Amino acid sequence: MLFASRHLTAPGQAPSSLKPVWLLVVLSGSTAPAMAAEIPQSAPGLLEGARLEVLSRNFYLNNDYRSPTAAGKSYKQEWAQGFIASFESGFTPGTIGVGVDAHGFLGLKLDGGKGHSGTGLLPLNDDGQSEDDYSSAGGALKLKASRTTLAVGEMTVESPVFDTADKRLQPEYASGLLLSSQEFDGVDLQAGHFSAFKNQDASTGKGDFSGYGATTRNGAIDFIGADLFTGQALGGALYASELSDTWRQYYANLHTTLGDLFLDGNLYRTRDQGRASAGAIDTTAYSLLGKYRINAQAFTLAYQKINGDTPFDFVGGDSIYLANSIKYADFNGPGERSWQARYDLDLGALGIPGLNFMARYVSGRGIDGSHAPRGGAYNPFDADTGTYRPAQGDGGRHWERDLDLRYTVQSGPAKDLSLQLSHVTHRANSAQAGDDIDRLYIVIQYPLKLGPF
Repeated sequence: MLFASRHLTAPGQAPSSLKPVWLLVVLSGSTAPAMAAEIPQSAPGLLEGARLEVLSRNFYLNNDYRSPTAAGKSYKQEWAQGFIASFESGFTPGTIGVGVDAHGFLGLKLDGGKGHSGTGLLPLNDDGQSEDDYSSAGGALKLKASRTTLAVGEMTVESPVFDTADKRLQPEYASGLLLSSQEFDGVDLQAGHFSAFKNQDASTGKGDFSGYGATTRNGAIDFIGADLFTGQALGGALYASELSDTWRQYYANLHTTLGDLFLDGNLYRTRDQGRASAGAIDTTAYSLLGKYRINAQAFTLAYQKINGDTPFDFVGGDSIYLANSIKYADFNGPGERSWQARYDLDLGALGIPGLNFMARYVSGRGIDGSHAPRGGAYNPFDADTGTYRPAQGDGGRHWERDLDLRYTVQSGPAKDLSLQLSHVTHRANSAQAGDDIDRLYIVIQYPLKLGPF
């Protein structure tokens, strides 16, 4: 697949920082008054359009390490119950509508002693034990004019260059500004500036999101971009982001549906900027995926390649839209090339509606981290040995196998109750530096939805 992207080569001299929010404000503001006159002012009011959902999430996670870990643990196991409440209001009437979104979380430990803690489900105390409970809350004020919304506060974010994850008991959150605009049909514009972060096992928004070497500890992340031709058979996306004094990152996507065949291509280009707090970075990463559906079955093949002496890095748990970033590993090592084969089956066709099965295998080869720039985050200086120690060596390879079974109740009092059973196996050599691990997930979820009121 070919990419029509202006970011295939390194950018030239750029401003000291991206200012995406204010740029998009100008772009959206210039069109909003005219388009507001064309759109009927019939949106529901502040409470009339409000929605409240309380999600009950029961999460069991078991990590069985088949090789020694840095912490000396061969086994981690935690079981917890979480409640995630989300409130989304409508908007007050008028040219500029005002609304509010809010969320609250409570997590309760059901099992997980000191010897088995550290899966990421629960925060740890100073003794390394799992906390018995933790909670958090946050919210955002939002303003809407025409089809443009500005949110200010704490929220979840979804974009290819900054995406908060929801992989454990509590979702990740980020605090800042997010502007979303759909003034033009088929184009979804987004811009954001975020400077405070709440991790999945934290009660405070004063944490940091960290990748393989990069971190938000140095400041903020800004981004701007658009999803193009939304709702059509051929679509794409273009985004740009800047992590303070670390990197500028550019993203392009092109995808199409041809009958039962789906094709998808993703491309990232990352260059260090400012003080280059993670060291010199010059990385290009891309993936190509094809998925063919035959009735209740689907077959997927994918290829992914990382070009550069450092890993493809990101902050925010889901800020990687490459095809081979899967359940445990991202297959994003320096120089790495990886292949994926996947099989999906909808067992509704066999008389069990709501039951789905997935099996996937990814193999990665060619990792060489020995050329990572010395003194950077990927090849730091070790004072104990007096040498530089790259995070990954030469000749790294690994593989991952995922099995996933999900069932969602289709009707009756328990409608939308879901059960997910997942097993992950990952094996790696010493140059790849990953864990040999078998991981088991059991997740039971039930959403209670209220509204519109």
